[in-house]
Amino acid sequence: MSNLDMSEAIRMLAQEKGLSVEALLQVLVEAMASAYKRRPDAADEVVVGVDPDTMDFSFTAYDLDEEGNWVNPRDDTPDRAEMGRIAAQTVRQVMSQRIREVERDRKFEEYANREGDLVTGIVQRTEARYALLDLGRVEALLPQAEQVPYERPNQGDRSKAYIVEVRKTSKGPQIVVSRTHPGLIKRLFELEVPEIADGIVEIRACAREPGHRTKIAVWSNDHNIDPVGACVGARGARVRMVVNELRGEKIDIVPFSEDLADFVSKALSPAKVTQVLISEDATQADVIVPDHQLSLAIGREGQNARLAARLTGVRIDIRSESQLADGVPAGAYLTAGEPAVEYAEGEWVTNSDTGEMEWHAADGTVVSQSEWAESSGVELESDAPADDSSAGDSDDVVADGDAPAEADADTTGGGDDEQ
Repeated sequence: MSNLDMSEAIRMLAQEKGLSVEALLQVLVEAMASAYKRRPDAADEVVVGVDPDTMDFSFTAYDLDEEGNWVNPRDDTPDRAEMGRIAAQTVRQVMSQRIREVERDRKFEEYANREGDLVTGIVQRTEARYALLDLGRVEALLPQAEQVPYERPNQGDRSKAYIVEVRKTSKGPQIVVSRTHPGLIKRLFELEVPEIADGIVEIRACAREPGHRTKIAVWSNDHNIDPVGACVGARGARVRMVVNELRGEKIDIVPFSEDLADFVSKALSPAKVTQVLISEDATQADVIVPDHQLSLAIGREGQNARLAARLTGVRIDIRSESQLADGVPAGAYLTAGEPAVEYAEGEWVTNSDTGEMEWHAADGTVVSQSEWAESSGVELESDAPADDSSAGDSDDVVADGDAPAEADADTTGGGDDEQ
């Protein structure tokens, strides 16, 4: 092969692999150095140079002294016949390996800074624990934890996903994507709403229960543009595209407000709110709604109020006007004047000798269940399990180890009152 043919082959190979000619020449230089060292009379070290225009190679050999320094440089460029078939085979093997390494590094660099981006892929394979998306040059991993409940990807389906992590592995970059991340909602709206892509409209907050419902709070930097209308689109065309991509997941779009009370009121839509009282530390909101709006404000299994609490970042207690008039306090787990419930630190453990439940406190104190019942005045049922008398508290403590000082939830009053 002439030098001109070799130069053309290098250029075509670089184009086929998606690499630069300089990177491929560096791979070729390393392969030639590896082949040189396999010669019987090879020097200790060698530096290979190549002229990219003429494709002429130069080999500068070095010896190593006792201290490991490179000494006695000399030209030791072999002719092509001297390299032989074994050397050519070595060059081929080393080049193939190095090209794969360079391709892996290039793919990793391509996606390393794309965490938080939206990608479109074709479902290539589905397993019980994960699904693989073909992104073209690489594959993306969609773990089961990042899949929407009850949404089963089928092989060949085209799907959009949100990049949550890019890992560098020996087999190349591993791209982890998600269909449940709230960032997916923001990226989908950026695709459908030009005002969001241009920065005129912002998504200030997002709360999502994947597969069921999402609430987003939007804000406009231009008072002439309605942020909610821009996201909804003409006859709901824009938001409908997002809903279709999410396989029918419901989306509530509410305007963001700097006034926390107003923001909480709008976050509970479609329910109509009569009054919102914000605590002094701005961490809790007491919401009053008309009697006929109580169930709507709470939502199915507390979903609407729960999403509103996540969206606004405050705890929300919902009461109806009748409950307010009757003096029902905010927070169904409390009665008027009763302090918040506090839990001790420790866990319930079964005694292997007696079979009785024992409370092992964090300070080392051990109290049997019978002693605890005697001190607290609680009667144990003989036909019930040994820990039934404190099942609610003990389960919490065993599960968490260090239970919170106050029994808390995003929504309390409305959910219990409705039941």
